[in-house]
Formats: sequence, structure tokens, C-alpha cells
Amino acid sequence: MDGPKHPRSRLRGLVGLAHPPKRSALGRGLENFSRALTDWVGSSWAFGAAVLVILVWAGTGPLFGFSDTWQLVINTGTTIVTFLMVFLIQRAQNKDARAIHLKLNEIVAAVQGASNRLINVEDLTEDEVRLLHRYYARLVALARESGDLTRSHSIEEAAARHALKLLRLEEKRAAEAEGAAEEKRAS
Repeated sequence: MDGPKHPRSRLRGLVGLAHPPKRSALGRGLENFSRALTDWVGSSWAFGAAVLVILVWAGTGPLFGFSDTWQLVINTGTTIVTFLMVFLIQRAQNKDARAIHLKLNEIVAAVQGASNRLINVEDLTEDEVRLLHRYYARLVALARESGDLTRSHSIEEAAARHALKLLRLEEKRAAEAEGAAEEKRAS
């Protein structure tokens, strides 16, 4: 049977995507801990705790004679916190970026006439992204030429519309010229 497949048969390959892959207890525990820590360190309470630590450290300066060891304590502490925060921030940014890309992919996939070339564009190489950028820059240039920035969805559509507009403009000018010539002959 060469006819179109039943829609469900095309979805069979997606069935496994409905359930996230099994992860180890350690992996789930680290994810939960890092999520909770990320939420906390981005709070006002965390900022207050950091200010309090600095104030306590500064207040103990006279007690320790502002010694090298006293300075080393804050330097070591801030270095360790900074080192760990780099990973927490990167994890949060990766997750946010992935979620935003998924939402954008859903919009691109759902909007009729949108170019599916943009789905998972984040997985392209830098050269491919530059090529797409040039592609869409050309689309904007064509839209500007036509004076309507909201109409077309692809370069092919924009180029076809632009060519059609130019053809109509030529026909209009030719008709005007012919009308002017007829008027001249009639007078």
C-alpha cells in the first residue's frame, strides 16, 4: 500500500520520548541539590548571608591583627565559592537555554508558514548559523525593499513576492506610458 501512513504509525518512533531516561539515584540527588542550591543562592537571603560573612570577617580583622592568615581565609573562601558558583551558573544557563530553545522550536513548528529550518538551530555549527543569519538578513532586505516587514515567511516567498511586485510596477509604468502616448496621439 503506497498511500499515506496512518498518523499513529509516524508517532511510534516518538513513544520512547514520552518517558525520560532512567537516571541513577546519585544523578537525581545531585540534580535536586544543585537546583535547590541555585534557587537559594539567587535569593535575597543568600545575598544577606554573604554580606554578613564579609562583615564578620572585616570585624575580626583587629582581633587577628589583619594578618596574612586572616586575609588568606577570605581569599580561599571566596575562591572556593566562586569556583563552585561557575558550575551552578552554567548548569542553570544550560537548562534555561534548553527550555527556551524547546519553546521556540514549538512555536516555529506550530506556526503555519514558519521556516522549519530554525528548529534546533542551536545545534548547528557557527558557520551554519552565520549562513542562516545571512539568509534572514537577505529576507529583511527584501522586505524593506517592498516596504512591508511583516508579510513573508521565507526568502523564497519574499523573492517571489518581490519579483511579482516589480513585474506589476513595470506593467503599471508601461500602461501609464501607453496611456500617455495615446493621449498625445489623440491631441
